[in-house]
Amino acid sequence: MANLLALAVLTVVVQRPMHPYEMASVLRARGKDQDMPLKWGSFYTVVRNLEKHGLLEAVESGRQGARPERTVYRITDAGRREAEDWTRELLSTPQPEPSAFGAGLSVMGGLGPDEVAALLRRRLELLRERIEAERRTLEEERAELPRLFVVESEYALAMREAQAAWVRSLLAELDGGTFPELDGWRAYHRTGHLPPGMADLAERGRPAE
Repeated sequence: MANLLALAVLTVVVQRPMHPYEMASVLRARGKDQDMPLKWGSFYTVVRNLEKHGLLEAVESGRQGARPERTVYRITDAGRREAEDWTRELLSTPQPEPSAFGAGLSVMGGLGPDEVAALLRRRLELLRERIEAERRTLEEERAELPRLFVVESEYALAMREAQAAWVRSLLAELDGGTFPELDGWRAYHRTGHLPPGMADLAERGRPAE
């Protein structure tokens, strides 16, 4: 089961039985959609799948007034073990985490170096704004919550700061002219052709047919 929403549900229901609407409300209130990709449209499907696999079980169903019938679920022993094992794996084992920024870097040669530098400066400015905002939010969270409940915010801020530092170093190379093969990159965008040395390397990087 690879859907992180399922893990989020298990970690909420472990506290007490809840109906799905309450589960979703608690997760939103805790900002879990900021920590992991959550697809709210599939929420009820996820809950039903957890029940199907014996990780949740229905304990009661009821209706209040004109509201739709709501089923309250509790976590099973198997669900508790699954949540614990899943958490262990996430903490201990690095997994591929594709990023849109990484994808952009992989094809940035399609733009000229001056434009890339301008775009990175824009990104760095946006990163500075977000870092400042996240620092303020983190200080507020630390004043109200035990550290156990803010470590994911600390991690997100640290990753944002690390990215900003890396972008600054790349910009320094581009602005200072020390980026390797910078002249060849510029020539490519003037002429539409890679210099011989870079062309050979590009061909070498293509998969064999």
